[in-house]
Amino acid sequence: MSTTEIDRQWTTRLRKRVAGKLPPEKLLPDTQPAYVSSWIYVFGVATLAALIIVIATGCVLSIRGPLWWHQSSIGHFVNSLHLWSVEIFFFAMVIHLWGKFFMGAWRGGRTMTWMTGCVTFFASILAGFTGYVSQTNFDSQWISTQAKDGINATGGGSIFNVLNLGQMLMWHIVLLPLAAIALTAVHVLLVRVKGVVPPYEEDSEIVQ
Repeated sequence: MSTTEIDRQWTTRLRKRVAGKLPPEKLLPDTQPAYVSSWIYVFGVATLAALIIVIATGCVLSIRGPLWWHQSSIGHFVNSLHLWSVEIFFFAMVIHLWGKFFMGAWRGGRTMTWMTGCVTFFASILAGFTGYVSQTNFDSQWISTQAKDGINATGGGSIFNVLNLGQMLMWHIVLLPLAAIALTAVHVLLVRVKGVVPPYEEDSEIVQ
């Protein structure tokens, strides 16, 4: 096979494009700009760390089934880890989101970076909701019966039935986690490609 034929292959073209957009020094950088040394960036890392714990504890809960944590002290402990990691996840994500909003994180061609973060936030809210209605207790029963009227009023009840435990559980442990993980991966890769947004420039007319 000639060099020209190799260059025409889609794998070759894709590899060159990825290597051009995301070289190793960008994918795994050794240093960061000085302005990254700020507490606001810690919350982005905390969001990722909490997400890892959420997925790990969720996997353990899914192995033993939705009723295990009601009957086992170990299950109750794992479920508590799952709950509090979700709480930390949303706390850190909201601070990260608002911090990036006031920093104008969409500047410099970073619109997709900002949008993937926002979509991830809304997907996580839906994942949290399906988690609450999948608890298999009176709390989840009350939440689902209160939510069904609002969802049915939008016409979505025929597809998204909050009273169907099996459907909500599958949304919670399969579809929404996959969406959240994929969106987070794209978000992090875009941060690597475009870099961290720099601070606003000083206005010389205002700052004397």
